[in-house]
Amino acid sequence: MYLNCHTYYSLRFGTFSELELLQLAQANHVTQLALTDINNTSAGLNFVRKAKEFNIRPILGIDFRNGVDPCFVGIAKNNEGYQELNAFLSWHLHKGEELPAIAPHFDNAYVIYPFEKVLLNDQITFSDDEFIGVSIADLRRLPFSKLVELRAKLVVLQPVTFRNKRDFNAHRLLRAIDNNVLLSKLPKSEEASEGEKMYPVQNLATAFSEYLFILGNTEKLMNSCSIHFDFSEGREPQNQKTYLQSKEEDEKLLEELCQKGLSYRYPEVNKTILDRLQKELGLIKKMGFVSYFLINWDIVSHAQKKGFFYVGRGSGANSIVAYLLRITDVDPIELDLYFERFINLYRVNPPDFDIDFSWRDREEMTQYIFDTFKNAVLLGTYVTFKHRGAVRELGKVFGLPKNEIDLLADGRYQSSRLDEVSNLVLKYGELIKGMPNYLSIHASGILISEKPAHYFSATHLPPKGFATVMFDMVIAEDVGLYKYDILGQRGLAKIKETMEILEASRPEETAKFDIHDIKAFKNDPNINDMIKSAQCMGCFYVESPAMRMLLKKLQVDSYLGLVAASSIIRPGVAKSGMMREYILRHRNPGRAKERAHPVMLDIMPETYGVMVYQEDVIKVANCFAGLDLGEADVLRRGMSGKFRSREEFQKVKDRFVGNCREKGYDDKLIFEIWEQIASFAGYAFAKGHSASYAVESYQSLFLRTYYPLEYMVAVLNNGGGFYRAESYIHEARMLGATIHAPCVNKSQPANCLYGTQLYLGLMYLKELESRVMDRILKERTANGPFTSLADFLDRVVISIEQVSILIRIDAFRFTQVNQHELLWQAHLFLSKGMLVEHPKLFPPRHEKFSIPKMHTTDLEMAFTQLELLGFCLCSPFGLLKEPLRNDHGSRDLERYLGNHIDIYGYLVTVKNTSTHNGKRMHFATLLDQHGEVFDTVLFPPVAAKYHFRGKGVYRFYGKVVSEFGFLSIEVIKMLKQDYVQDPRYADMKTANKVFKEKEKRMGN
Repeated sequence: MYLNCHTYYSLRFGTFSELELLQLAQANHVTQLALTDINNTSAGLNFVRKAKEFNIRPILGIDFRNGVDPCFVGIAKNNEGYQELNAFLSWHLHKGEELPAIAPHFDNAYVIYPFEKVLLNDQITFSDDEFIGVSIADLRRLPFSKLVELRAKLVVLQPVTFRNKRDFNAHRLLRAIDNNVLLSKLPKSEEASEGEKMYPVQNLATAFSEYLFILGNTEKLMNSCSIHFDFSEGREPQNQKTYLQSKEEDEKLLEELCQKGLSYRYPEVNKTILDRLQKELGLIKKMGFVSYFLINWDIVSHAQKKGFFYVGRGSGANSIVAYLLRITDVDPIELDLYFERFINLYRVNPPDFDIDFSWRDREEMTQYIFDTFKNAVLLGTYVTFKHRGAVRELGKVFGLPKNEIDLLADGRYQSSRLDEVSNLVLKYGELIKGMPNYLSIHASGILISEKPAHYFSATHLPPKGFATVMFDMVIAEDVGLYKYDILGQRGLAKIKETMEILEASRPEETAKFDIHDIKAFKNDPNINDMIKSAQCMGCFYVESPAMRMLLKKLQVDSYLGLVAASSIIRPGVAKSGMMREYILRHRNPGRAKERAHPVMLDIMPETYGVMVYQEDVIKVANCFAGLDLGEADVLRRGMSGKFRSREEFQKVKDRFVGNCREKGYDDKLIFEIWEQIASFAGYAFAKGHSASYAVESYQSLFLRTYYPLEYMVAVLNNGGGFYRAESYIHEARMLGATIHAPCVNKSQPANCLYGTQLYLGLMYLKELESRVMDRILKERTANGPFTSLADFLDRVVISIEQVSILIRIDAFRFTQVNQHELLWQAHLFLSKGMLVEHPKLFPPRHEKFSIPKMHTTDLEMAFTQLELLGFCLCSPFGLLKEPLRNDHGSRDLERYLGNHIDIYGYLVTVKNTSTHNGKRMHFATLLDQHGEVFDTVLFPPVAAKYHFRGKGVYRFYGKVVSEFGFLSIEVIKMLKQDYVQDPRYADMKTANKVFKEKEKRMGN
């Protein structure tokens, strides 16, 4: 009898989940009900999926409203009706138009108008599928209305939004958040009635006892509705079924593409390759995944035509078919990739293809997919209220001052000292925590379905303009919709831009190599030496301090070693303690035979019996514990973080333990292996995934080795990487570049390279407007370089504030006029705030002004750069107030091994982490005074006493230690060094002596 039920997907209105709605219905002996969220269908599929568990027959619909003002409720008679309702809502959401007061005609859906709206709209005629909804509150007015005469049109429309008083209070708070007003100022019109509750069926029948025909009408309407989505294990995939016109044509095309790919990928085709290909093709056809492969092939083929760089990764990288179709660049034969991780008869979902494009190309690729496949939509996700956000929003609603909100949000309070309002904020903060706040877009998922997307959900239109469904990837997979992952990353953009720089400046160089010829790179000793020495700054996935440390410890000097390192560094392996064990066995192969169980060593000889990759879990479950591949795949899914229910996972764990005991394994060994498996949860990579990462790493390492300056410019122009831009600029200097501050005659918005001269981009000037950059570039391109400041001011429309930024950064240094003099000139030439927005018809005549002789010191310039760029182009050690007491650097660490060292370092990055018992510690990477990198560790006792206080130079005293050949300093004490006072604001009478000493030291 309930045709208007809301969950918390009625965003910032409803107060509980679809599962809690089903629990509520069960408790009130309701056997069928309709979920009708307000302008939202996020919960629809899961509501249908779970209803069976509560013995409830589900009905789906939508509560159509303009804001909170009800228009009508649509109830789907069947799946086609649900599609109609979704399409209607989506059209209005996409257009941003208000919903009409009167519903359009739906072939397969009922429309119920609220009693109050019928009176307001003075509706007197209704079609066969239109009804008038009467709530318990409306019963008092019904006898006095002419509508009571329309007996066949009256149905029960009792809204359900709350379970109790607490829900109602939470609802009011959500409405205040949505309206951005104090709770005391929330209009009653923005709230639902407190009576929007679910009553036991018997109570509802009693309330309508005088109008039994209304109950009869309602029951008849509900009984005529039927919604079905297949959530069974054997469900058919709902993805686009064929790429061409038929399954047979698809299979023929796939075979042809594989044959074509064989000659491209393999100079010599042997039996192993052909057997693997036939095995895969047979299973792909049997599982119905042919179109999935062809659609991915279509996407990457278009990228190839456009000259877009891409990397195919995920579990699909285990497939030779994917390799032949050039979806991936990973050879599964070379790496002995475990086929069953990619696909097996127990796996209903297709393999994962994560295709990375340059962040610059991703949107165009997405547009291509939408233009090519008619049922393409983006996958949705929900942004939920987190504790801090919820407390901040509620603090504002209750009118708390900002400082009190900050204390509550950060947890810096004593519960005993909180007042009543603060306690309410915390209480309701916990209640709304986890509720959806608004709809967003999955980071990469695109659905390409056989049926229109509206068959499953309404869609909304985020700012990028791509239709997005209202459910997430978990429920998508439940109903048989499997996503295509299209991601954007900066690593590929760096490779592509390096190639573009080379083609523009040294085209003969690009003819010497093929950036996609990974095999040649793998065997290049110069590249492998660079990996071994961890000289990987700016290179994809291998530049972080942790990776640099691991490469040195493992002495990685090969592609296979890099593949392993890419996975070993993941938290799952590190957490289990197996990272350290792997390093020990790698450096001492005899240890594997001593420590590893023979079965484990036999399963994973390449990784010394240590589980490193996701498929190792399948191998161990299958070969060590005797689980079948289906059960092993349950383990894999259980560890992916995507697995919804842990009940099945627990059953597999019990079977794992039971099988191992039957095999006679000791419990200590069994649970040790199980803990290693469990520690992988959500973190391990598939081997093919790691191999795909290693391919891109090798491409970037090749460019870093042979074209270091071009590559470093591309790194800077694509947002850097793990480190700040300053670090990459320093690296370019160490590689032989001369770094120049921005210049109006040489610089572009991005960084540019002339031989070995690197001119920083105008983009680093934080306060410089983009339109000013555009004007400078346009004028310089059209009419040549600027000859003087006066020439610049005549040709470029610019304010005194904007030209002052350029002068202060010394962008007019080609004039050889001191910047103080230039500032005077600019002020005399430009009246403050006066801009001429059109070119001058005749060259202006300028008066000659007499300006006193001025000069700028290098020290002043350094502080100006710090202000305008965020970093200085000189050595930061030259800015110290106190002179350095020693010249120790990274090169001295080996000499001091086992002893204490006093050393200065400029902070590059800090990793804050915690020990297993929750104590804080730090790992810091720094540059020494010679420009070389060294690493420090602050264990908890030291970390509790000393703190890093932002960028700057620190002096350390500590012990030099070595772990597997990697040198670092265990800090005992440290002190941040003060910079000299900024000379631009200093009292020159008192500070003159200090500045002269600093200038002398800086070589002025």
